[in-house]
Amino acid sequence: MFESPYAASPFDHAKADIILRTSDNIDFRVFKLFLSLASPFFESLFDIPQPIEASDEQEIKDGLAVIPVSEDSKTLDTLLRFCYPCTLAEDPNLEQLKDVTDVLEAAKKYSIDAIERKVGQAVSNPKILEVEPLRCFAIAHHGQLRDETLLAAKYTLRQPLIPSWFEEIELLSSADLLALLTYHQKCGNAVYALKTDVSWIRTHYGSEAACSWLSGLMTDHYNYHNACGCPKSPVPTYSLFNNQKLQWWNDFMEKTFLALRDKPCEATIQACAEETVQNVRARNCAACSPRIVEGMRDFSVLFARKVEEAVSQVELELKF
Repeated sequence: MFESPYAASPFDHAKADIILRTSDNIDFRVFKLFLSLASPFFESLFDIPQPIEASDEQEIKDGLAVIPVSEDSKTLDTLLRFCYPCTLAEDPNLEQLKDVTDVLEAAKKYSIDAIERKVGQAVSNPKILEVEPLRCFAIAHHGQLRDETLLAAKYTLRQPLIPSWFEEIELLSSADLLALLTYHQKCGNAVYALKTDVSWIRTHYGSEAACSWLSGLMTDHYNYHNACGCPKSPVPTYSLFNNQKLQWWNDFMEKTFLALRDKPCEATIQACAEETVQNVRARNCAACSPRIVEGMRDFSVLFARKVEEAVSQVELELKF
């Protein structure tokens, strides 16, 4: 007859007073006191007198009552480590999103608030958000973690408007997904609206002299003169101080605004700026090449700040 093996330390303690059996048939010898202090669910459960003799309804193993749980051994091990004192079991690291989902489900089932806070920290970890924002969003919203959901939604703006399939998409309803896509689209539109009025650029620089790198003008300490051989834009859409603008500047702005409609975030600006810097430096223009790096770095900071301001005005219409 098959006998369920015991879990590894510290869940094999000889003085434990209850056994939890997982869905994959691993027995955890645990202390009622630790679980009762961490979970109102377990406190109520253990208030019910436990039988001391085996019956058709109750299994007894090594003198302890066996209580089946629906979680697998990996999930229960993580859950119990949060319930145990740190001198007996260290808090586990929640670095795999699949583990986070399972542990969050169990934490809500057993009303263990401390774990929910730990899960919130995991799904708001920038390293994870930068790689898996959609998965973090789905997990956070499914767990009703409002602040973490809103943060993850902002990180999804680094992804294309139409997302590809991701593992936790089943945790979202069609209404949830529609709300996220609508938020993304509104953010893109809000950022694109910056294109219609570039006064924010003029306000930042204040004068043509402060942004001479945008027109190919150079100074000999006395006067400004045009030493640039780069093509000029026949229709200077983004002219700032009534001077003719360079084609590469016009191309950069057009391409960046188009890209921002799909990914309205700082990373989009940085990527377009880096490409423009490489293209301009490849021309070896005496006026543009030496100044393009510093000029674009400064402008990218300004541009990113304006994008952040526009996005922050958009509300994610999602029910919690």
